[in-house]
Amino acid sequence: MQKALIYFALGTVVSFLINYFFLSTQNIGLDLYYAVAFGCAWGLAYYLDTPDFSLPKKMGLSFAAMGVLVLIGTLLFSLQLAIPSILKFSTVFVAYYLIASFRANKSLRR
Repeated sequence: MQKALIYFALGTVVSFLINYFFLSTQNIGLDLYYAVAFGCAWGLAYYLDTPDFSLPKKMGLSFAAMGVLVLIGTLLFSLQLAIPSILKFSTVFVAYYLIASFRANKSLRR
């Protein structure tokens, strides 16, 4: 769990810095929201990368996380601004498991 939180924190910080300095939306709150979505994807993907979770459970938890991101984004900003957070989350989540699929043990944890 601690490493998953580290992945979340590092993903959030790196994404925020990239968004803020290179792709700024002129809204720091929105940049931070997108960075948290990115970090959440890395942290959750790492946390779920274990045989303890079945594929349906991994998918269910990732969809639940996306739902929470949309709900928070809609409450803070608007639905149009919340949708890109889902795209960032799902892209990172899929990329994590795509990279893991090239390893013999199908995990990035070991």
